[in-house]
Amino acid sequence: MKHEWRKSEKVLYLPKTKPEIINVSAQKFITISGEGNPDSSYFADCISVLYPISYTIKMNLKKMEQPSGGYNDYTVYPLEGIWDLNKEAKKHYDGTLNKDDLVFKLMIRQPNFVTEDFFNKMLILIKKKKPHPLNEQLQFETITDGTCIQMMHLGHYDNEPKSFEFMEQFATSQGVERLSKAHREIYLSDFRKVDSEKLKTVLRFQIQPKIL
Repeated sequence: MKHEWRKSEKVLYLPKTKPEIINVSAQKFITISGEGNPDSSYFADCISVLYPISYTIKMNLKKMEQPSGGYNDYTVYPLEGIWDLNKEAKKHYDGTLNKDDLVFKLMIRQPNFVTEDFFNKMLILIKKKKPHPLNEQLQFETITDGTCIQMMHLGHYDNEPKSFEFMEQFATSQGVERLSKAHREIYLSDFRKVDSEKLKTVLRFQIQPKIL
């Protein structure tokens, strides 16, 4: 049976519009890291190289090589991003965000049966079929978010600070605190096709026991 993440992993990808505590175990991703304004063409180029390699892996697993550790067909996972500020911006941060100071790691999750060896084989293939300078920066990583607070954010990305404030208030009520200003975003909507007020984005940040 085909694995549909929207149906099988609702806890991770379809949370409610109110904060909740969740534990996220290790997951495999294809990633690319960068810095700067998400409205830039460079940011769009980073996104553009993630999808070809992800679909190449999916299609070749299906028709060419199935891993010994088990395999079933699946829907390609959504785009995700881990966001933070660069070191200089952190030194002088006053609550005002300059998008040019952002650093990001964009990624698309891979099923557990996808190996780094198979990723490397598909990367060689994609470099030949769809060459792009940023292909050289693609990485295969295992990332563990651990204990986090997450919620569904509805609306424009620029309005996310209101949701983060709500999440931080919830953290305080639970006796925990945000580990850092870094956070994860999971993009369930295509901003090119969906009105900004209807965008759905999962917001998530790591937490730790509140230090007294």
